[in-house]
This record gives sequence, C-alpha cells and structure tokens, in this order.
Amino acid sequence: MIAISNNSHWIEEKLLQVNLVDTMAQPNGFSRLGFTQEEKAAHKQFRLIAKSLGLQTHQDDAGNQWAIWEVDPSAGTIAAGSHLDTVYSGGGYDGTAGVIAAFAAVKMLKEQQFQPAKNIAIIAFSCEESARFGTATIGSQAICGLLDTKRIAKLKDSNGITLKEAVEHSGLNWQKFQNAEIPQNKIEQFIELHIEQGTTLENKQKDIGIVRAIAQATRLRITCTGMTNHTGTTPMHERRDALVSTARLISFVEETASQINQRQTTPLMATVSTIENSPNAMNMIPGTVTIGVDIRSTDAKLKQEVVQAIEKFISNKKKVSFHIETLADADPVQLDAHIQETLKKLCQTLNLSSLTMDSGAGHDAMNMATRWPSGLLFIPCRLGISHHPAEYTEIQSIIKGAKLLSAYFKEVHQDTTKYLNSTIQHTN
Repeated sequence: MIAISNNSHWIEEKLLQVNLVDTMAQPNGFSRLGFTQEEKAAHKQFRLIAKSLGLQTHQDDAGNQWAIWEVDPSAGTIAAGSHLDTVYSGGGYDGTAGVIAAFAAVKMLKEQQFQPAKNIAIIAFSCEESARFGTATIGSQAICGLLDTKRIAKLKDSNGITLKEAVEHSGLNWQKFQNAEIPQNKIEQFIELHIEQGTTLENKQKDIGIVRAIAQATRLRITCTGMTNHTGTTPMHERRDALVSTARLISFVEETASQINQRQTTPLMATVSTIENSPNAMNMIPGTVTIGVDIRSTDAKLKQEVVQAIEKFISNKKKVSFHIETLADADPVQLDAHIQETLKKLCQTLNLSSLTMDSGAGHDAMNMATRWPSGLLFIPCRLGISHHPAEYTEIQSIIKGAKLLSAYFKEVHQDTTKYLNSTIQHTN
C-alpha cells in the first residue's frame, strides 16, 4: 500500500504546481482563462508532472495536453482527466483536482509496480470554461469532432479578441484546430473526476458521487417590448412598462421550477441569469427588456414543460409583446451504465461511501460520452462553493478519488486479462 502522508504531500505540491502559486489561499482567486499565457503555463507544469512519472507527453492541434503510459502501442487506451483553465477569479480545484487525481492514480499504480494491460492516457482539456468566449468544453469538443469552427471563430472576449485570434496567439494553428479529432479506436473508455460544485455529497456525508447523467442547458433569450414614456407624466393605468411585465415573468420562472421539483424527484433548475433594460434611465419607463433563461435537467421533458409554461404565461399579456429565441436546446447526456456499476462495486471494496447522482453542470465527459463509454465521478467540495476564490476540497477527498481511479484502471486490466485467458483456452 502507498503511504497516505506521501500521497497527501505529493498532491498538495502538484496542486500548487499547476496553479502556479506557492499557496492555495488566493483572496482574488485564479484567473487562468482558455488560450491565455496563464493556461499555457499550467499546461507546461502538466507536462513536467507527467514526465516525472515517466509518461510520454504531447499537445494536439486544439491545445489539449496528453500524458500517456504506453504499455503496448497495439493495446487499447483508457483515458482520464479534466481541465486546468478557470473562470475569472475562480477556484483552484475545479478541473485541476481531476487532473491531479488522475496523475496520483498512475503514481499509485507505478509504486505498486502494477503493469497495466492497456495504455493509460491523462488529458488536460483546453478551454473547458465558457468564461472567456461564452462557449464551453472547446478542447473536448475538438477531440470528439463536435466543434463547428466556422461558427465560433469570431466569438470575442471582453477585450474584443476573437477566439481564432486567441488560439493563434497561444501558438496554435486555427486552420489545423479540427485535426485534434481522434479516431474511434484511439480510446476505449474515458473517466473524469471533478469536484461536485454542490452540497449533496457534503450534506449526505458521502465520499464519492457516481454520476448517472449530465444535464445540458435549454437557453432562451426573451425580449419584452412595451413603450418608453415619461415617468412623471404617464398615468399608471396607461403604462406599457416592459420591466414590470418582465419582473412578473422572472418570478413565474422561479415559481414554476419550484412547483415542478415538489412533485418529482429528478432535479430541475430554471434561472433568469441575464437582464438588459432599455433605455435604463431614471426618468424613462422601460420600453424594452431582454432576459436570458437557463433551464437544466437530466429529464428533457421537464425542460420542455418549463418552456411551454413560459409560452403560455406570456401569451396572456396584452399591453406588451414578448418574443422568444431559443439559443440552445441540448439533450441530457446519459453516462455508461457498466462504468457506473463498476465504480459502485469498487467503492464497496475500498470502503468508500458512494451516491448515484446527476450533474447539473456541464463537463468534458459529456462530449467524450458521445464517442466512447464514459464515466464521471464527484468528490465533495466545501459548502458547494465553486467558481469562487473560496472553492475548496479536502486533500483526503482527492486521495480517495485517486484510489478509486487506480482501482478502476486495475479492474479494466483484470477484465482484459480474463478475456485474453478465456480466448486462449477457447482456442486451445
């Protein structure tokens, strides 16, 4: 067995290394956005850690970092990993904990002198967060052939830099970006460890969350058009106030989601998360208001129920008009059932308490699951805080996750060995 204290110190050290700091206590958090020099510096540390473990490294055409424990070029590959970029002033564990846990799992196996039957790949995906360009999981989408480069090339960050320009500034070739797509036979399975970004595991005092499905968002842009007029001269009963009507819609979205959650067990989240008010002047009645609505659930029918309720609600408004534009309407992603069952059994073997749950947040695993059997496991994070400088997870939780990953790698090896032995016996 590997000494816990050894792993604890090693994980603490590597977390600092990829976060480019000498202490995880950063009052302003971490701003390591996709395709910046900061992300590039973290990727460099990824490669250094990989080489210290004897792994081969390379960067693909989308900027994803690969670390390979190659035992046989002709054997299958089991991949694990997450991302190293952050949101603005984010935490140092979102994504990063998953990458370090995957490295720690390999470290455990090597120190046990375990020889896998399959290659093991650790991936640090580029630009997972949508903070900079408003679109997420760019690196894993590229690997899976899901990226529409023509559509996203002109997306701009807050400084007016386009995604295409940022990619090229980081040293990549935008024209070769889609070459990062890999063939089906390159990987057999993918598994990602991530902090939960919620309170379920902490509240239920569970070590591991085994994710069944990942919710993807239905996003609406709803514009309410009334009439701008003078605030001091327009009688109350004659007003066509777009903000007042939109305020009622905002409350309705909240109430509808709460009512749906009271009568069924699959979680549903509906949030009015952006608002634009025009003309936005103290002496003018708002004439146009646009809101963004984010609806998530692992049950697509529940998402549509909210959309239909919104459509019915606004159809009854007389003094103002509403227009709905659907920005996104992605189906939930179901993760591999066999991987989930294997993880559950391994948790029992390792004496780790586990819980089957869904993910309301998107992760790289949701893209990988479109091409390969994929799994996602959560570890607790304190108070459910994420995308914030106070984000934190215990080192012991990362160790437990790493132990589970190493046990999973072993299980895949044993399955392969059993298959090969049975094939030999059958042949004989």
